[in-house]
Amino acid sequence: MTKNLDNEGLKSIIDNYDIFYIDLWGVVHNGITLHKSAIETLKEISKAKKEYVLLTNAPRPNKTVKIFLEKMGMDEEIREKVYSSGEASLNYLKENYLEQKFYHIGPPRDFDLFVEFENNKGKDIYEVTYLLCTGLFENQEKNLNYYKKLFKDHIDKKMICTNPDLIVDRGSKRELCAGSVALVFEKLGGKVIYFGKPFPEVYNQSINNKKKRALSIGDNLNTDIKGANLLNYDSLLISSGVHKNEIEKDGIEAVAKKYGVVANFIQTELKW
Repeated sequence: MTKNLDNEGLKSIIDNYDIFYIDLWGVVHNGITLHKSAIETLKEISKAKKEYVLLTNAPRPNKTVKIFLEKMGMDEEIREKVYSSGEASLNYLKENYLEQKFYHIGPPRDFDLFVEFENNKGKDIYEVTYLLCTGLFENQEKNLNYYKKLFKDHIDKKMICTNPDLIVDRGSKRELCAGSVALVFEKLGGKVIYFGKPFPEVYNQSINNKKKRALSIGDNLNTDIKGANLLNYDSLLISSGVHKNEIEKDGIEAVAKKYGVVANFIQTELKW
């Protein structure tokens, strides 16, 4: 049974955990503005002398995400807690693919992910070793059939996906993410290496979690909550995020069952 914390707040369970994995997009901001109650909660977690990491499936390095958050008005003390799937991807690429040519699938704003090896970016998909997916092309943001046609002759190549999210809400607008493109590639028979939630590596890289009681907080059952389940962490689902309409219609128990996950707690928004 998922317990609702809307009345009691996060403070009611704070002493049960040592560290908190907290999603950014959908929990702390909506892509446009910061959520005031979430920022207040982060400050209270620090006051309680608990650790947290802002673990995000952003397909860009930590420093780029921090600049984005600074423009939103987030305090430096909080921004320093960021760890992104892009950073985890970058570490892997440097160790394993630094000298190999790649084809980038995603918008120009993601170019800073591979600035250190941008000379290896190929213009022709037929002449590269692997595919680097950070999102969707700006002129093909909704048409997944485009990617099906693009990939059909290249499923022998590996794809590195820097953001496993399928969708995200930017304000009131729903957008597709890199995970949706990677899913097209997988359905064609291609192999994808994912970085980000729900895959364990990003959790382990982001903060020292050895022998610590952890709570994962996020708005996405496929990533935030599934990741917690895979690592045997407790989880808190923010219901005003990507599953808002489903939960309002069917309730959290039915929706969680549909996605094959268990959420220990639920809150409409992250609140102390």
